[in-house]
Amino acid sequence: MRVDATTTEARSILTRTCGYLKTVASHSLQPYRGCSFGHSLCGVGCYVQHNRFITGAAAWGSFLVAKTNAATLYREDNQRERNWTRARGGEFSIFMSSATDPFVPHEKIYGVTRAVLEAMLDAPPDVLILQTHSDRITDSADLIARLADRCRVRVHLSIETDQEKLRGFPAHASSVEKRLRAASALRKLGVRTVVTVAPLLPISDPEAFFQRLSEVSDAVVIDHFIGGDGSKNGSRTKRTRLPELVASIDEASLSLAYRDEIVTIARRVMPGRVGVGIDGFAGRLSD
Repeated sequence: MRVDATTTEARSILTRTCGYLKTVASHSLQPYRGCSFGHSLCGVGCYVQHNRFITGAAAWGSFLVAKTNAATLYREDNQRERNWTRARGGEFSIFMSSATDPFVPHEKIYGVTRAVLEAMLDAPPDVLILQTHSDRITDSADLIARLADRCRVRVHLSIETDQEKLRGFPAHASSVEKRLRAASALRKLGVRTVVTVAPLLPISDPEAFFQRLSEVSDAVVIDHFIGGDGSKNGSRTKRTRLPELVASIDEASLSLAYRDEIVTIARRVMPGRVGVGIDGFAGRLSD
């Protein structure tokens, strides 16, 4: 499907977190509205597609709005938001992004994320978490590595399965192999790199998968859509086609028992380097 890409000047760029993200970061930052990965595999279960505040009446994956003044807004507002966080005894931490991907293909055209990262070099947050499904993050590896010298940076690179093709699903936005190579490249630059196996999808060879992840990443986070999509029982994701498609491949993987089985294997292969659910996204790992 064609993506209708447009630009806008946003009124604000730093959003104080609430709900699911509140224990992960003090703020979220969305350089884009919408996501051009919406018709890829990761878009199938993306519950943002049902957020009418973001989508309006448009189909998820059909539009992308670049917030061209995002870097300017960050420069103007970061000290105020830093002070707000400090007054509450916390760290100024940013999750980028929760409702889009900061490294969509259109980033090569608009450069919104890169401009924000450049602004952060002058006024870094205490913590920056970059969440993406794309190997295109390596296009900004130079900036990310420089930022890692100024603040605590974690790259969260989503790799939901070890399979390049899942029956019934559309193609990945970025191949599994490309994302594995991207994780390795960032880690070699000294950037803390976490692979987020989220939402957890059927894995054909868990032992081999986590062995490979142990070689290219500092840690992994495993998160099932039940309890992991911000709702108590996965109700947000159940509104999407993801459960139906997963059930057609391996119905057992729809349960939390499957997640626990995968966590056990991951911990055996990567002791002390595995996080589960919201604790993992917040950087809290366990044996």
